[in-house]
Amino acid sequence: YINVQIRRAQLLVKRGDINGARAVLQQAQAEAGNDREQMQLIQGEAQVLRDGERYQDAADVLSAGLKRFPDSTDLLYDYAMVTDKTGNYKDMETALRKIIELAPNNQHAYNALGYSFADRNIRLPEAVTLIKKAVQLAPEDAFIADSLGWAEFRLGNLEEAEKELRRAYGLRPDPEIGIHLGEILWVRGKQEEAKRLWREAQSKDPKNDV
Repeated sequence: YINVQIRRAQLLVKRGDINGARAVLQQAQAEAGNDREQMQLIQGEAQVLRDGERYQDAADVLSAGLKRFPDSTDLLYDYAMVTDKTGNYKDMETALRKIIELAPNNQHAYNALGYSFADRNIRLPEAVTLIKKAVQLAPEDAFIADSLGWAEFRLGNLEEAEKELRRAYGLRPDPEIGIHLGEILWVRGKQEEAKRLWREAQSKDPKNDV
């Protein structure tokens, strides 16, 4: 029942009816029988708002959910990702550090925090330490390898950055990894290969912000 309501809400979003989608999920929350279902529906409502680029509204939904379920690592992670979108980096960092405290083997929290630092070009040694911890926990995760390559790039370690990003792209030829690899190749004088990668990324995902 819960999965059906979430899918129904997603279809309403595709029709542009975000408020209708929220109403479906809020009604389902009133009928949900346990905490797991409640959290699933909170995440569903937040995702509906994220899909509609209403990031602050999504953050508000997740914040309210965390008042009820303060130790839910799933809600904390979603809250961190959406507060990153709103530029509320303090709350993002707090949420990710709490996940690390609650679940020390959660590679996604280490990676997200390290990548955020690297992407904003701040606290780069800490960024590398966090991402390397994520690599230890999930050595074949392409997105974590991408984060490490990006952090090395920010530090000016171009050869190491290229090696890590080629590994990431080999694991998974995702458009955003290709864009990062292209940037390093461009700086290293390999412009033709960079342009090929960027064209490839654009053809795969033309609406991607990155």
